[in-house]
Amino acid sequence: MDVATPRRTKEIIERHGFSFKKSLGQNFLIDPNILNKIVAAAGLDATKGALEIGPGIGALTQQLAREAGKVAAVEIDRRLIPILQEVLEADENVRIVHGDVLEIDLQALFKEQFGEVSGVSVVANLPYYVTTPILMKLLEERLPLENIVVMIQKEVAERMAANPGTKAYGSLSVAVQYYAVPELVCIVPHTVFIPQPNVDSAVIKLAMRDKPAVDVADEDFFFRTVQASFAQRRKTIHNNLSSWLGKDKREELTRILESTGIDPVRRGETLSLQEYASLTAALETHGLKG
Repeated sequence: MDVATPRRTKEIIERHGFSFKKSLGQNFLIDPNILNKIVAAAGLDATKGALEIGPGIGALTQQLAREAGKVAAVEIDRRLIPILQEVLEADENVRIVHGDVLEIDLQALFKEQFGEVSGVSVVANLPYYVTTPILMKLLEERLPLENIVVMIQKEVAERMAANPGTKAYGSLSVAVQYYAVPELVCIVPHTVFIPQPNVDSAVIKLAMRDKPAVDVADEDFFFRTVQASFAQRRKTIHNNLSSWLGKDKREELTRILESTGIDPVRRGETLSLQEYASLTAALETHGLKG
């Protein structure tokens, strides 16, 4: 029987005496239609693998097991392991891993679990409180991923997919879009979870790029420049970068910005990824590295 119904979820929780931990951001999805949209967005088939983070009681895991050739589900809460083993007992293509995904060696996990599949996608309902650290680890480690399809807080999903010049566009938008092409799949109301969170969620698909969106010589400096440019959103990019690089560099910074075609009075949220790459290169050429 499918887990993703209110009746079945409550029955499993009560039978195992499970209590939700607020500190782990546990909210179980009880709408099979949303699960179908999540799995469909990942483009899985019998030749591909799926890494799930935070499977809970296995609602999404069941659907993944039907579509993918191999599924690895990483769960941090030891109390959920026996529940998952029971729910997924018949799914021989699922491996349950107890651990914290932020601490696990994902490169080793991929070699061990997905050595024989043609491609891997991350598919998960992520806890709100740890969404960004998990996603940045997945992106920065250059894992052999095709897609990342995750359900996260609606506001965060909108920031990841935002275009330059919009209110939602920020350093997170630049970081995600450097590695992937984001697409909002659907909005998920808070009413389809047990327990219900206080805000709505969204499913976002990040299609991984073969190479980063822009060429930069020093990725760390590129991202530090972006962060500095958004330090205070109401300030111009010139003022933000001056605070970062030093007030004595104001005149030189003005010349550098103008040489790259960036008006010093613009704000950080108006710059594209390519403009940030050009700016970073110009700063490096002039030896200005904060």
